[in-house]
Amino acid sequence: MEMMDAWMRTAAEFAQANAAWAPVIVFVVAFCECIAFLSFLVPATAFFTVFATAAGASGLSPLPLALAATAGAGTGFWLSYVVGVRFGPSAGSYWPFKNNPDLLKKGHDFFERWGAPGVFFGHFIGPVRAVIAVVAGIVKMPPLHFHLANWSASFVWGFMFFYGFGLFGQQLAR
Repeated sequence: MEMMDAWMRTAAEFAQANAAWAPVIVFVVAFCECIAFLSFLVPATAFFTVFATAAGASGLSPLPLALAATAGAGTGFWLSYVVGVRFGPSAGSYWPFKNNPDLLKKGHDFFERWGAPGVFFGHFIGPVRAVIAVVAGIVKMPPLHFHLANWSASFVWGFMFFYGFGLFGQQLAR
């Protein structure tokens, strides 16, 4: 945990010193958090909370960061959907699903229960976030429905973190 705390502090300090790179960092982390095979390795929720607050406190505008988070999250989910469409049910034969078969089943059960709203709400539920877009692709969810749910959730998710916590950070700095 100390290593993660140090990494988050270092990233926030880097963003403060290199404001032009902050949106790039946010895009990459959001992308990794929302792509099925990387989301297990990138604990972005804690990072985004600290990073957005620190960025706001240092005077960075939350708007470009929120837009970068939206773009990264939406792109990661879209790529996961494409993986599901491309590989279909055989996606379960690959890591991480091969090692955790219940993960794909739970994602499928969630999708069957909630459909397109499940893709939307999956952005906000850590364990579901890792699989819901792949499942949507596997079951051949219509692309328009997927994109509407994905991009609207990505917008809310990105702005919730970066605009909300960025403004909070600005208030803390006053």
